[in-house]
Amino acid sequence: MKRWRLDAIGPVRRAAALGLILCALALPATAGPQSVAPRTEAPGDGWLGFGRLLSDDVLAGPHDRWRTGAYQLSAVFGPRWDGRLPASPGTVIELRLRAEALAPARLAFPAPGDRRYAGVLSLGLHTPWAIGRSEAEAGLDLVAVGPQTGIDSLQDAIHCGFGKPLLGADVLAAQLGNRLIPSLSAEIARPLALGRNARLRPYLEARAGDETLLRAGVDLDLGRLEPGALWSRDTGTGWRYLTVKGPPAPGISLTLGADVAHVWDSAFLPPDGPAARDTRVRLRAGVSTRSRHLGVFYGLTWLGPEFEGQPEGQLTGALRLTLEF
Repeated sequence: MKRWRLDAIGPVRRAAALGLILCALALPATAGPQSVAPRTEAPGDGWLGFGRLLSDDVLAGPHDRWRTGAYQLSAVFGPRWDGRLPASPGTVIELRLRAEALAPARLAFPAPGDRRYAGVLSLGLHTPWAIGRSEAEAGLDLVAVGPQTGIDSLQDAIHCGFGKPLLGADVLAAQLGNRLIPSLSAEIARPLALGRNARLRPYLEARAGDETLLRAGVDLDLGRLEPGALWSRDTGTGWRYLTVKGPPAPGISLTLGADVAHVWDSAFLPPDGPAARDTRVRLRAGVSTRSRHLGVFYGLTWLGPEFEGQPEGQLTGALRLTLEF
């Protein structure tokens, strides 16, 4: 497999890598539904909106390890959106694409007992709906693991552009092999209004396939909320990100979140490596600011240790940029 290396055109590659990241953050937001539209005509199936979130531990500090980076993208289809979840599943469909790199703490010479490198690429169909006052979501993903995903080469290309360490031969030789894993997931939540500009949202989540776990958590939104919007949840960090917009709500909002999971199995921590911890904890804090044409979200997530022998948790950042003209 061809490996990327720094050379005389390093500055050009740095600029190209930065441009790729900015496009991934902002480009999908330059088009799409701008506000909630009432159903004044017979609805027809069509595109409702995009959502995406970039997460990377480099956005939170100098480290580049474990759940080192991911990008999740959603495209939502269905009848004309009226700001409310449908009463039955399958009415609104979310096509979800996720790319992620899982790595040992040292990319060149991994320490004994550290997790093995894994490139992960998943494609799935998800559907949200309402159950009384509760919000539900379920989905099926096909998760590809291993060199077949090309994530190792992509990570090296980005690291090459920014002058970061490349994946060592030992890391590549020990990376998880090619697999395709069907995965099921479901979530149910009950939003609770705490006032005009505050909302608490406890939830339960179950997943089986690439990782088999049961999770309980809560999200707290404070500040300028966007009514009538549709949100999806990032698999790795737990952040909820906007997929179908509501009426513009300029201002600043603060989001806090926490969850704990019981883990039965993880395909990313196979039996010939370190064992998965039974309990997994995530803590989140983030801020959003929105004006007429620009929106920025930045959040921090503390991920507790995921495998036996992991000496500490990690801090990772999440970023989303919205540009509208």
